[in-house]
Amino acid sequence: MQAVKDTVNQVSESIQGAASGASKQTNEEIAKGHTNAGATTRATAAKDAVSDKIDEKKHETKSDVYANK
Repeated sequence: MQAVKDTVNQVSESIQGAASGASKQTNEEIAKGHTNAGATTRATAAKDAVSDKIDEKKHETKSDVYANK
């Protein structure tokens, strides 16, 4: 039963990590000025990209932990 829970948690963390990665990439593009966004929006996107990167790594680490149990 624990193996099933670990597998479900591993998949969930992988999905969350992928979502954070996609959000990070979008925010990076905005921050780099590849849109018509203003300076404030670009600065906010840069901050959000850093936060998304942290979340992405956190979820990847948790996924690896569950996969290796």
